[in-house]
Amino acid sequence: MHELSICGAIADIATRRAGERRVESVHVRIGQLRQVVPDTLTYCWELVVADSELDGAVLDVEQVPARIECRDCGRTGEIGDVPVFACHVCNSVEVSVIAGEEFVITALDLAAV
Repeated sequence: MHELSICGAIADIATRRAGERRVESVHVRIGQLRQVVPDTLTYCWELVVADSELDGAVLDVEQVPARIECRDCGRTGEIGDVPVFACHVCNSVEVSVIAGEEFVITALDLAAV
């Protein structure tokens, strides 16, 4: 369950960036290929922030589907739930991942001072 350590890192970053202000929510964008289970991440967030200065802060997770681009025909498409790294049009395996590897804290919502 690496989601627990991920939440610890997110909490640390949010706390440092917020300074003296209370964090209301943390927005993260996570790609499908990151092997993170969003429901588990949200559950772990509640455990990590309980009884801390982040208690009550919401973790807002945006899931990014994995997308590939074919270097042979130029088409793009999502790889779906079962990752198959082949073009869905020409079946070429000469593809590049163009989305789905993200793991970014995109924003913090902070309480007014």
